[in-house]
Amino acid sequence: MLNPRSLPSLALFISSLLPVLSGFGQDFSMAAVSKFSFPSELTANANQSSIAWAMNEQGKRNVYVSEAPDYQPRRVTEFLEDDGQEISSLQFSEDGEYLVFVRGGDHGGGNASRPVNTSNLPLMTNVAIWTINLGTEKTESLIEGDDPVWGARHQLAFIKNGEIWMKDLDSDKAPHSIIQNRGRLGELHFSPDGSQLAFVANRGTHSLIGIYTDPTTPIKWLAPSFQRDQSPRWSPDGKSLAFVRTLGGSGAALPLMEKRHQPWEIWIADVQTGEAEMKWKAPETLRGSVPSTHGGFNLHWPIKDQLVYLSYEDGWPHLYSRDLRNNSSVLLTPGDFMVEQLSLHPNGQSLVFAANGGKLPDDLDRRHLATVDLTTGSFEWKTSGKGIEAYPVFTGREDEIAFFSATPKRPLLPAILSEGEISLLGEELIPEDFPEADLISPKQVQFTAADGTTVYGQLFEPSDNTSPKPAVVFVHGGPQRQMLLGWSYMDYYSNTYAINQKLAEMGFVVLSVNYRLGIGYGYEFHRPSGTYYQGAAEYQDIKAAGQYLAGLEQVNPERIGIYGGSYGGYLTAMALARDSDLFKVGVDISGVHDMDHRYELPEGVEVAPDYEEAKRIAWESSPIADLDQWTSPVLFIHSDDDRNVAFYHSADLVRRFDELGKPYDYLVIPGDTHHWMKFSNMVEVNEATVNFLNKHLQP
Repeated sequence: MLNPRSLPSLALFISSLLPVLSGFGQDFSMAAVSKFSFPSELTANANQSSIAWAMNEQGKRNVYVSEAPDYQPRRVTEFLEDDGQEISSLQFSEDGEYLVFVRGGDHGGGNASRPVNTSNLPLMTNVAIWTINLGTEKTESLIEGDDPVWGARHQLAFIKNGEIWMKDLDSDKAPHSIIQNRGRLGELHFSPDGSQLAFVANRGTHSLIGIYTDPTTPIKWLAPSFQRDQSPRWSPDGKSLAFVRTLGGSGAALPLMEKRHQPWEIWIADVQTGEAEMKWKAPETLRGSVPSTHGGFNLHWPIKDQLVYLSYEDGWPHLYSRDLRNNSSVLLTPGDFMVEQLSLHPNGQSLVFAANGGKLPDDLDRRHLATVDLTTGSFEWKTSGKGIEAYPVFTGREDEIAFFSATPKRPLLPAILSEGEISLLGEELIPEDFPEADLISPKQVQFTAADGTTVYGQLFEPSDNTSPKPAVVFVHGGPQRQMLLGWSYMDYYSNTYAINQKLAEMGFVVLSVNYRLGIGYGYEFHRPSGTYYQGAAEYQDIKAAGQYLAGLEQVNPERIGIYGGSYGGYLTAMALARDSDLFKVGVDISGVHDMDHRYELPEGVEVAPDYEEAKRIAWESSPIADLDQWTSPVLFIHSDDDRNVAFYHSADLVRRFDELGKPYDYLVIPGDTHHWMKFSNMVEVNEATVNFLNKHLQP
């Protein structure tokens, strides 16, 4: 895959993609540290006091279950190939007799229900709904489909070919379509007694919330309007439905560069009459706009006369309780931290969540668990220390909590918090050759960008830190992400954490930078002006990271590189295009390269008054605008079934390199997606990344 315009010889390029071998001072391989355990889809069944999760073990993804009181993990599926087929939507039936899950697709990207063919087989795989009978442990594929939800007893509703289907596992009747309607159907929610099904029909200009009762009763639309209704939530008694309403239509051609409030409201509808009224309206401020952190609105109706929702109105994404009797709201989670990964107790009287707060001054770059008693409003931190705790769920045994636990050295594992004590589950699932003991603990750092913005990061320093060393800036994607002082709760960033550990082991000083647009540091940091295609102000943070490294006594300022993926690939390309004198080499993985595509000329005569200026700024916010001064070596990596960043971004940039006669190296992964579904592909990308940086930066 060597481009004829590339300067390095074929032998050098091939050597750059080979694993770094032992005998040259390396204590562990890139492949070994890439074997981190990664659980996901944690779910619990309160009736049986059992939990289940999906575990990715070097590309072999399976379902595990464990039951109280000892919670010994037990694998209940036999998917033993590295075939790129993810597991999602894992959930128990209410009585705990069945598990359902979806196998296939890419639910972290666009076109989630489209099959993923990482093995490049002549015939495509499928995205299918699977069930596990936990009594017999029989696992079987039910039907092609996605987004299943449980109804009464063992009834399943799901999406298939744009329609809503139903299957009763206690009946011999085949799965069948129950709702065929206009628009993109989704957000399925059964009523508490399972007799009715709420859903959303997104029809582009507007969206409606419908109620299905039976095959002969017409769909009841709740308060249909010109707006976009979403996030339906049943009341505990099943007589009412809360939902979120946002603006519909397209609106006037207002200035493109102007920041505006994005309004949203919470409404409640009477299910029998279909009539609804507004119960809460977001403050008409920028902070009061539609939230863009994990779970979005996080709307819930846990107990009578009380709604729970998330709002950024005080500058942090916090939870609020709305008393429907007096129409007043109370802040549930005061403090300078963000709330995410919310889960309700089965009795509806308390909730648990993950947040970047706690007792230590650097907890801003961690996640710990906290609870709120909804009957009293009392708030309590449940975990502390230097670990990472994420995705909590109540098991149903009083206040016992299941969650995922990590440390700076140990990757994620399931865990149980009971009476203040934490028990890890499945430590034996970490491979014997995983180099946990050889890993380092990054430290929190802060520095200042050119415009005065405080920037955050984690510094990985080699154990041998006695002489000036090469250094690397790592740039995350998203950009609404936050890198932590330990293994990430996201698979993509557990992978880059492994890369950073390997680079440090190879003698690099690594700075993982949390630039503006990221989460975890408040609204103004998350939603600043002049960023992205409106000026790329966040690039100042990346340049400041390189300059911070250059100023460290242990760093050789002439040997600083950079790498990043997705939005991090975009900022990597910006660094190489604008500051090749600072960033001597880079690896651009699945990067965004042309911000000018953000604006398409609208039809008709109404054009935003700053349209031409916005187009110019978008162009200037793209790395392609500065190619003439790009001199640093670069390795472009992209998979061609990428559903998050279209492959054309890299293909078009490489075309420009060809036209300009600029050298570059490249690695294309056919058939995989943005998230490296196939473990062997992930390892290939990881090894190519560290070896390319090593080749150009090590003496």
